Amino acid sequence: MLTGDTLATLRRRTGRTQAEVAACVGIPATVLSAYERGRRQPSMAIASRIVDALGYAIKFDYVLDPAEQARRLVDVLVLAEALPYRARPLASARR
Repeated sequence: MLTGDTLATLRRRTGRTQAEVAACVGIPATVLSAYERGRRQPSMAIASRIVDALGYAIKFDYVLDPAEQARRLVDVLVLAEALPYRARPLASARR
């Protein structure tokens, strides 16, 4: 989730005031101030609107839970062990 410090930093980089951003997003400036100070946490929809109003984009990367990654790796290894193995002769060295 976005922290208040991040929201404040992004707003300052654009050179806009809290009142300008709040008006653009459609929330009171006092609410935006509370978000930036960490007293309130914006919903994902509001955070997205704030970031959009500032001209930035939010990118989400899908990351599996480490336990789920481990289970999938075990499944792959079990399947790999079940495959038939036929030894192949080594290619002769070229001269």
